[in-house]
Amino acid sequence: MADLTILHNPRCSSSRTALGELEARQLDVEVVEYLKTPLDRAGLEALLDQLESEPASLVRHDKRFGELELDPDGYTDRESVVALLIEYPELMQRPILVSGGRAVIARPAAQVVAEFVD
Repeated sequence: MADLTILHNPRCSSSRTALGELEARQLDVEVVEYLKTPLDRAGLEALLDQLESEPASLVRHDKRFGELELDPDGYTDRESVVALLIEYPELMQRPILVSGGRAVIARPAAQVVAEFVD
């Protein structure tokens, strides 16, 4: 079993930075490309149980969010966040590190990786 899991998008520079930091520390890392294998309801619920921040922090309010004409105030509670990310997994923040029953959004990547694994 891996020391930790990274929910990763290889197209994201922050995600690539975090993965590089983890690999540089020679950790056993399970890489989950969540756009290829999106989390289901149970997976998102489990992730939210471990996340050290509010459910709303898991949602990216980026260009895609705007294209969908979504209202940030509509995605603050657990159920709305889960429903949104099931339908649009690309709106999930990244990267996310999971280990030892806790999860963090690794932004800024290098700093959070250092704090999370050291």
